[in-house]
Amino acid sequence: MTLTMTRAMLGALVLTGAATPAQADRFDTVRAAIREQIEDKSVPSVAVAVMQDGKIVWEEGFGWADREKRIAADEHTMYSLASISKPITATGLMTLVQAGKVDLDKPANDYLGAGKLTARVGDARDATVRRVAGHTAGLPLHYQFFYEDEPVARPPMDYTIQTYGNLFTAPGERYQYSNLGYGVLDAIISRVSGVSYADFMRREVFVPLGLTHTSVDIGPGLERFAAMRYGRDGEPVPFYEFDHPGASAVYSSAHDLIRFAGFHLKDHLSGQKAILSDASIDEMHRGVDPQAIRDEGSAYGLGFGTRTKDGYRVVSHSGGMAGVATLMQLFPDRNTAIVVLTNSSSPAPRIIADKIAAVVLPGWKPSPITADEPKAPAFTPSADLVGTWKGTLHTSAKDVPVELTFQPDGLIRAKFGDQLPTIVSRARFDKGFFDGDLNARIPNPETLRYSYSVHLALKLSGTTLNGAATAAGDGDNQRVRNALTHWISLNKQP
Repeated sequence: MTLTMTRAMLGALVLTGAATPAQADRFDTVRAAIREQIEDKSVPSVAVAVMQDGKIVWEEGFGWADREKRIAADEHTMYSLASISKPITATGLMTLVQAGKVDLDKPANDYLGAGKLTARVGDARDATVRRVAGHTAGLPLHYQFFYEDEPVARPPMDYTIQTYGNLFTAPGERYQYSNLGYGVLDAIISRVSGVSYADFMRREVFVPLGLTHTSVDIGPGLERFAAMRYGRDGEPVPFYEFDHPGASAVYSSAHDLIRFAGFHLKDHLSGQKAILSDASIDEMHRGVDPQAIRDEGSAYGLGFGTRTKDGYRVVSHSGGMAGVATLMQLFPDRNTAIVVLTNSSSPAPRIIADKIAAVVLPGWKPSPITADEPKAPAFTPSADLVGTWKGTLHTSAKDVPVELTFQPDGLIRAKFGDQLPTIVSRARFDKGFFDGDLNARIPNPETLRYSYSVHLALKLSGTTLNGAATAAGDGDNQRVRNALTHWISLNKQP
């Protein structure tokens, strides 16, 4: 098939949709932006939905949900949501809280089995369910993917929690986005309810809210609705799962997700049961630990990020991983919600959502899209850092001696065990935490399966540097690799 023919077919696809012309007229500029993303940016498909005052005013699919099978996307196409799974999981958790079966302010360990959270610093009893849900429990960066065409299967959740459920900062001290935390929450949901996480979510969230095209992974009988995930090379990504389903495993359609958003706007839509009170919804939208603000002016509640932009309060979550980019935004003060789903990795959802917001929210200004990260300023270590630090990297296999040397000119040398010395790059020191990247090997059998670099995130406390060494996988066109975090502790040498 020629490129001209392909574009012609895509042009026909982007002109079809569920909304009537009268409903969609004011969104014509958005349609043009979607057409550009599909035709010029290699985005296979886009599905959008907009709700205002409890009514869906626009929902439509564009492009191919499955290029190979020539299945067009529509408002009922089920997309992998990636991290928009988190507010959905948190909603399921809150039904247990409301029923008195889970206490948000009790330790998460009270509800776990053989796998428990371990405090490297602080006290594990302070890692409450609330803090786990709000990314302030001290859990580290973590993700682990298992592709259907590779010979490694997902381990039991108890193993993952026992191995990687380490608290690297004191609970409540710092915001650290952690997929593992939502793996912990899906384990809590399963243990407390006595059924699998997938079955619980279907029974207590999806069915009562009338979400007929929503499931954990691709539910039985829903296969024909699921969009294929595509890599940056345009090829299908093999199906994959995770050791943190509650963080990443939900599939949903634009139609269903906008209804979920409407529920969180307290619109009490037809066909939906009030599985949460308005007070419970308000609690989910509030920041968990005010002292652990993630960015200036923004916070994270129970499954939702919160911020203010152009005078509007925004309650939202995005998602991104191999073959996925998604965005859900709620504007409670205007009783408005926007959903944009795609089946490739790109900035398309934010670009499209900004254009929709400009239509429905007076004064909304699109955010700038930057292709490259800003260049980091030259690193100049403080006197507290200059010198040699020695200590230990702890892994599930063995401990490894580590040495870091900070030179006054900003050069940082690192040595892991008997490996050759290496240079630490992208160094920065902010609010008492040192961050930097290096090439080194971590002797963990699970890191042998992929290529990675090591990211350091260490807290300076007097003459100690403690924290995380994360083996963060190198990406490729199709597959996101793992990020597995290990404890490192260093002392400054005289």
